Order: sequence, then C-alpha cells, then structure tokens
Amino acid sequence: MSRSDTQRCDDIVAACEAITSHLQRGDLTDGLVFDAVRARLMEIGEAVKLIDPTVLANEPDIPWVDIAAMRNHLAHRYFDTAHAIVQATIDSDLPPMRVAITRIRNTLA
Repeated sequence: MSRSDTQRCDDIVAACEAITSHLQRGDLTDGLVFDAVRARLMEIGEAVKLIDPTVLANEPDIPWVDIAAMRNHLAHRYFDTAHAIVQATIDSDLPPMRVAITRIRNTLA
C-alpha cells in the first residue's frame, strides 16, 4: 500500500524530531549518533522523492532535488560521507526544510 503525501510529510517531520533527539545524546563524532542521523536523513530524502513534485513546487526555495540526491549519496556512498557535510545539513538545511514541509502538510490537511 502506498503512503499519501500527507503521511510522507508526517514522516519527514518525525525524522526531523528524531534527529533532534539523537543529537541530544551526543554529537556526530559518536558513531551511533552519526549512523542514526544518517538513517533519518535518508528517510527524509526517500520521502521527498516520493511526494508529488507539484506539491513540493509550492515551496520553491527548498532544494528538493538536492535533498533526494543526498539520500542517494548517504545510501550508496556511505563510506564517503563527511561529518562536516552532515552537520552543515543539520544546521543550515534542516530547519527551513522542516518549516516548508510543515506548511505543505498543512495545505494537504
């Protein structure tokens, strides 16, 4: 059974909350925290890939294609993922993406 765009938006918000929770346990130098955050970033990217692009177009300032591409990088080039890139994603990219996905989610309700 396929998930709706609303459910995928909820998944993204839940993944953002999980990332925040993981980082309360430690920083990315802790291998378990790093792995947990990477997994949630992959979930976000996968959900973004499956949301109707016309829905995402309502938030054109968010680089949705790059988010999906990061998922592919994290999944397939796991050995080549710098902590600094993951940290920058968390610090700079996650907050505006979460705000945007919440706005999208609210329009779908």
